[in-house]
Amino acid sequence: MTRFRTAAFAAFILLSAPAFAQPAFAHEGVLHDGCPAGQSFAAGGITVTGAYVRATPKGAQSAGGYLTIANTGTSADTLTGVSSEAASDVGLHQMKMTGNVMEMAPLEGGLVIPPGGSVPLDPMGDHLMFTGMSQPFVQGQCVEIVLHFAAAGDLPVQLNIGGFGQNEPPDASNGAPVNSSGTMDMSSMAMPM
Repeated sequence: MTRFRTAAFAAFILLSAPAFAQPAFAHEGVLHDGCPAGQSFAAGGITVTGAYVRATPKGAQSAGGYLTIANTGTSADTLTGVSSEAASDVGLHQMKMTGNVMEMAPLEGGLVIPPGGSVPLDPMGDHLMFTGMSQPFVQGQCVEIVLHFAAAGDLPVQLNIGGFGQNEPPDASNGAPVNSSGTMDMSSMAMPM
């Protein structure tokens, strides 16, 4: 009887192993226990650094994501799309100023990363747009995404969640957000309705 119990317990542990391997606080693409600041992610000739997203108030259905993509390869690569369990849609958007009016629209055809160059996705330019989030993005937590490149393939990336007005990635030296309480001065901008 003891041999049977030992075998049953061993089988239970083996069958349960994938459940134990999952992060304890992961839920729908959000790691509640955060992720290290200053990470870099690479596939092929592509390297992603400075990945972060701003915190959102409860009930918000959109958020911007930011990072820098470098291409050390000898030919261009194209970021063709983004996916995440944290939102029903993640798209590439462009933001530009036309006079005093800020215009935002989807970036059609993907984002070309030139050979030997880098492309920043930042609050005042091209960026990731999360829509239909299943939960608020809370400062100190982490969002998991997958970037889809034409040549480098799929690249899993973790974005630190910074403050509401975060304009830079969290500081790698101590993990503390930079400008976490700062806000962007939008007094001179008009949003089209």
